[in-house]
Amino acid sequence: MFSDIEIAQANQMEPITKIAEDCGILPQELEQYGHYKAKISLDVLKRLEDKPDGKLVLVTAITPTPAGEGKSTTSIGLAQALNKIGKKTVVALREPSLGPVFGIKGGAAGGGYAQVVPMDDINLHFTGDMHAITAANNLLSAMIDNHVHQGNELNIDVRQISWKRVMDMNDRALRNVVVGMGGKVCGFPREDHFMITVASEIMAALCLATSLQDLKERFGRIVIGSTYDDKPVYVHQLGCEGAMAMLMKDAIKPNLVQTLEHTPAIVHGGPFANIAHGCNSILATKMALKLGDIVITEAGFGADLGAEKFLDIKCPYGNLFPHAVIIVATIRALKMHGGVKKADLNEENIEAVNAGFVNLAKQVENIRAFGLPVLVAINKFSSDTPAEIEKLLQKCDSYGVDVSLNECWEKGGDGGIDMAKQIAAMVEGTNITPKTMYDKEDTIPEKLMKIVQKIYGGDGVEFTTNAKKQIKQLEDWGLDKLPVCIAKTQYSLSDNPALLGAPKDFNITVQDVRVANGAGFIVCQTSNIMVMPGLPKKPAALNMDIDADGKITGLF
Repeated sequence: MFSDIEIAQANQMEPITKIAEDCGILPQELEQYGHYKAKISLDVLKRLEDKPDGKLVLVTAITPTPAGEGKSTTSIGLAQALNKIGKKTVVALREPSLGPVFGIKGGAAGGGYAQVVPMDDINLHFTGDMHAITAANNLLSAMIDNHVHQGNELNIDVRQISWKRVMDMNDRALRNVVVGMGGKVCGFPREDHFMITVASEIMAALCLATSLQDLKERFGRIVIGSTYDDKPVYVHQLGCEGAMAMLMKDAIKPNLVQTLEHTPAIVHGGPFANIAHGCNSILATKMALKLGDIVITEAGFGADLGAEKFLDIKCPYGNLFPHAVIIVATIRALKMHGGVKKADLNEENIEAVNAGFVNLAKQVENIRAFGLPVLVAINKFSSDTPAEIEKLLQKCDSYGVDVSLNECWEKGGDGGIDMAKQIAAMVEGTNITPKTMYDKEDTIPEKLMKIVQKIYGGDGVEFTTNAKKQIKQLEDWGLDKLPVCIAKTQYSLSDNPALLGAPKDFNITVQDVRVANGAGFIVCQTSNIMVMPGLPKKPAALNMDIDADGKITGLF
């Protein structure tokens, strides 16, 4: 079997102008970055404002394991399959981050014969969106320290500055730093921190903005810290929201690429789902809905994280709601939830499939709680045995959930025809009433309690003394009536990564509560989630190379 990059390099791409023409984008609405990728002008949304939206399908998954699930591969393969059966389909995905690309997690361009291309460009600098986000974030950091250095008119408490610098790379040495060293001309020394770019509130604000003006206003609402008398300090008080938005004037435009089978793909934005809301941009999704009859999009990690945030945060801000949801599962991952070690996954174990099904059942229950129809997509691996597949099909049937065997990694669109037919029938004529898990006017503890009990299956929420103080501060500031974005491990429905399957009788512990006022949500951190990852002992970068002709090897 060829590697992902070998498959991608052997593919004959269509000129991006042809992809744009096929999905109804006018030449003047396309800003090319070479032959095979382009920015799409927001004028498309104005021109097609009165055109009815297509049907939206959300792809999510069971709780992830080291065995892999394959949401992006499923999303891309499904979009290709839908086009094969005559449905005008667009796939809308997130952008990869350089940190995971060179680290251990990998990119976000799919795999096998269900990829978006040019995958090397997409996984590297692409159209520069990550760099623009980094620049806007760090401009604000520079403005904060300069304001303090130049007299601190706003009375900013340098001990309470919450805004962090970013870079789009895994670099643990930058997690905790001291800035301003070197004497009076270099500013006031203080402790600072770096995050990876995709963890920045700039990224989250970009993905929830509905226009450049909305993005600028969101930047102005960002809280960077507090004063010595405990009042919030906003970016608009520093006056640099316009300059930050200027740096984002191109990054706010969605990116157009294609799949291996020339299905249009809009790839834009990429916040992590364990620390932010984990979805591509509202603008990209809304644009895709104007250009396609069916739109496939995804949300990060399991349905308890990305899908819940998609439905409780992104959908209300974007006036969106899906018509159906796919939950991706693998036999291998279910066996891990059933107690099998990664080293033993190639051995047939029907009982482990049976035991691990509880996690899939819980994620199905979570999506049904939002009033949405569900299709389970079994992402097939070569190690799956007929008996294991049959057991999972039987379990899905007895649970009353539709199921399809997904072979898109191996066969491209042809491997998802059954899945495509089921989804096409599922979204046809559906009348879905949008639901959320909580009212944004609920208190922060009430919102958290509803998510923990309804989505995670836990008993309740405990707050550290620090978290209680932070909630009180947000209430005093009048910033508590926003959606909540729970930052927790992606590896368990609980906040303990060791609890697999569908754990019961647990509480989650909220350690830190902070407002991302520009993005428009409150981050409630339950554990030590890394916002600046480190590289593993053997980074993926060690396997990568480029020859004298510019041919890349080792990139997945």
